[in-house]
Amino acid sequence: MTYAEPGVGTGAGTGSRPRVVVVGSGFAGYNAVRSLARALADTVEIVLVSPTNYFLYLPLLPEVASGVLEPRRISVSLAGTLPSTVEHVQGEVDELDLSRRSVRWMDPEGRHHTTTYDRLVLAVGSVHKLMPIPGLSEFAHGFRGIPEALYMRDHLIRQIELAAGTHDPEERRARCTFVVVGAGYTGTEVTAQGQLFTRELARSAGLGEDAVRWLLVSRGKVLSGLDPHLGATADRVLRERGVEVHTGETVEEVTADGIRLHSGEEVPTRTLVWCVGVRPDPLIESVGLELAEGRLVVDRTLTVPGHPEVFACGDAAAVPDPAKPGRFTAMTAQHAERQGTLAGRNVAASLGRGRVRRYEHRDLGFLVDLGSTDAAANPLHLHLSGLPAKAITRGYHLLSMPGNRLRTATDWLLDAVLPRQTTQLGLVRSTSVPLDTSSPEVPHHPQMSFPPER
Repeated sequence: MTYAEPGVGTGAGTGSRPRVVVVGSGFAGYNAVRSLARALADTVEIVLVSPTNYFLYLPLLPEVASGVLEPRRISVSLAGTLPSTVEHVQGEVDELDLSRRSVRWMDPEGRHHTTTYDRLVLAVGSVHKLMPIPGLSEFAHGFRGIPEALYMRDHLIRQIELAAGTHDPEERRARCTFVVVGAGYTGTEVTAQGQLFTRELARSAGLGEDAVRWLLVSRGKVLSGLDPHLGATADRVLRERGVEVHTGETVEEVTADGIRLHSGEEVPTRTLVWCVGVRPDPLIESVGLELAEGRLVVDRTLTVPGHPEVFACGDAAAVPDPAKPGRFTAMTAQHAERQGTLAGRNVAASLGRGRVRRYEHRDLGFLVDLGSTDAAANPLHLHLSGLPAKAITRGYHLLSMPGNRLRTATDWLLDAVLPRQTTQLGLVRSTSVPLDTSSPEVPHHPQMSFPPER
C-alpha cells in the first residue's frame, strides 16, 4: 500500500480489491480485523491503524501492576496472531474526512500519512473520564495500559522502600497509604491485587504487613450494576483483608500530600489511582456526525446512518441494546469483542460475502479475580467464590487470550511457588502517564459470552 502526503489521499484499493481501514486494535478493532480476514481472505486490502503493535488483554492488567505477570504476557502481537494479509500501520489517527473517504494518522516519528478507504471501521475505544476535582489531573494516575501498569508497579515498590527508609512516622504512614477511587471492575481488582502485593513488600522490608493501608472510595457500591453476588463477595473479601471500603463517598480535593473526602476526612497519601470510568475517544467528536452519550450513533448492524460505508463498534459506538429498549450497550470489553466480530462480518456482507446481521448478545456470567485464591464468578448464574471461582476465572482468561497462553500460565505457576521480584525498572516515569492520556479501550469486567451468531 502506498501513502500520500497529508490531505491528498491515494484512492481506495489497488486494482479491483476494495480497501477496508480499521482504526483501533483494542477488543473491537482486533476482532473486527480477525472476522473480516476470515470472511474475505485475500479479496480485500485490510489496513489496521493503531498506536501499538499489539492487542492488549486488559482484564489481566492489574496482575502486571502487582508483579504477577510480565507485561508482554498480555501484549499479544498483531503480526503474530493476525493473517499476513492484514497490513498494520502504527500511528494515531488525527483526521477523518468522510466526504473524501480518507484517514490521516501520525506515525511514532511525527510524520503524517493519508489513505482512502472503501469501508471504514471505527473502533477507537475510550479515554479517562475526569471530574472537576482540584488537583486530580496533577497528582492522580489512571490505569489503562502497559505504561500505567509498569509505572504503578515501580511506584508501589518505591513507596514501601521509602517508607522503610524514613524515621518520620507521619511520612511512613502516608507512603504506606494507597487510595483507589472507583469500585468498578478495574478499581476493585487494582485494590485487591495491589493490597496483597504491598503487604508482601512491607513484610519483606521489615515494616510488617499491617503497616499498609488501602482505601477503596466509591460513590456507589462495590461492583455496582453487576450480579449482587459478585459485589457482595468482593466487598466481603476486601474488608476481611483490611481494606477500608468507603461507599457513598467522593474525593473533593487532591494534593501532593493527600486527599480530602466529601465527609471531611483528610487522608495523607502519595498514591491516588483513578478508576472512575471512561468516555469515548475525542476523535469521535471530530467526525461531525450524530452522537449519543458522546458515542457515534449506529443502528443494530453497526452502520452509521447516512454512511453505509462506515461502521463503528466498541466504546466508540452507541449501539442499541436489544435487551434494554431505548438504551445503548454498556462500554465493556465483552460488548466490544462481540461488536467487533459482527462489524467485520457485516463489512464482508456489504462487499458481497455473507449477509448482514443485527447485534445480539447473550452472556453466561461475570468473573472477578481478587488475588491469591479469591475470586467471584456466576457461570450459568451459579454463585461461586474462592478456589472454584478462581479456577473458572483463570481458565476463562486463558481461553479468551488470542496468544501467550503458555507463558501466562507459567507466570501464574511461578507466582504460586516463588516470591515476586521487587526490582524497580524505572522505565516509565509519572510524567509519561498523565491521567488524561488516551489509551486502548478498557474493559470494566470480563464476561463469559456465547459466540456471536454465525
